[in-house]
Amino acid sequence: MFTGLVDRVGVLETVRPSPAGLELRVNCPYSDIAAGESIAVSGVCLTVRECGPGWFVAAAMETTRSRTTMARWQAGTRVNLERALRASDRLGGHIVQGHVDAIGRVTSLHQASDTLLIDVEVGVDLAELLVPHGSIAIDGVSLTINAIPAATTAQVAIIEYTREHTTLGELQEGDVVNLEGDVIGKYVRRLLAPHQSIPYPLTPNP
Repeated sequence: MFTGLVDRVGVLETVRPSPAGLELRVNCPYSDIAAGESIAVSGVCLTVRECGPGWFVAAAMETTRSRTTMARWQAGTRVNLERALRASDRLGGHIVQGHVDAIGRVTSLHQASDTLLIDVEVGVDLAELLVPHGSIAIDGVSLTINAIPAATTAQVAIIEYTREHTTLGELQEGDVVNLEGDVIGKYVRRLLAPHQSIPYPLTPNP
């Protein structure tokens, strides 16, 4: 489990097929990673297979690749990193599982005073979880939904600190991003599904 508070930005050194899946070697500032631990890589929870001071290797199976932006990753791609939450840590963001629900597309960016407003097309299924001032994770970053300008669009406000310490400051119109909806909203929707005419999507969309 994670909080969506990215603590480092890493760089993909290599991206190659392997028997374990798509293998990623990530250069990062971490010096005490252990094999078997979980790290969120731009919102995707991956297991460390090998590691050393300043690097780790993880692999992603086909299901993960098909539901995330990972197919577009290549050597040199910058990625947001977050290590798993300790029970004693502060929950400064929101509960993030590292299970990407959908791929979104940036439809608009504009500066408003000291804030960068980003509109993201999220799709119909994820749109059901949007709540004004609720939470959403974009490329692993915990963000507050600033507004819902259209039925399937989430607008988030990015402060200067987030722009400087994550990859979100590099986004451009048309870019695709990993999205994870609020897990509490998912359970509420599942519990209400039998009492509504809208079927619950048991299988996430690719």
